[in-house]
Amino acid sequence: MSADAGVAALSELPGDPAATGTATPTAAAAERTAAAFAAAGFPKMPARTLLALVSSEQGSLTAAELSERLGASAAAVSGAVRYLQTVGFVHRISQPGSRRDLYALHEDEWYVVSMRNSPVYEKLAALTDATAETLPEGSPARARVADMARFYRFLNSRMPALLDDWEHEREAAP
Repeated sequence: MSADAGVAALSELPGDPAATGTATPTAAAAERTAAAFAAAGFPKMPARTLLALVSSEQGSLTAAELSERLGASAAAVSGAVRYLQTVGFVHRISQPGSRRDLYALHEDEWYVVSMRNSPVYEKLAALTDATAETLPEGSPARARVADMARFYRFLNSRMPALLDDWEHEREAAP
């Protein structure tokens, strides 16, 4: 399915809470946004969990609150928050006097944490370089894989400036 077809299909999501009238407009919009993240390759349950946190008033929820809000099992929520912690979008906050932890967005914006501190593009470049080295010298396949590595390094080198531009854009907004 093409990206355009995937985005177009989002208007007819099966099981969309908005279609059944069982969700608030915010929850329904968050579900549609999470579905768009999933269509773009982000894992579905972590996408739903991230959007639940982003759209919550405090930017933090307990596992039980996430489970209730998402209509998901404790195991599904646990896996989702573990993924989001691994990629740096959220962190766990212990609640003194309670056995329940809060899962919260980072104080500095989640996009900064995820992009400035994530070595994903450099890792992808190194892995694709290693793949290229296994292919015959001068072959079209090796050239394609090497080009992929260069692209990931390009993204990695441009990300800090892009985030700086975004910060300036945010500061300039009314």
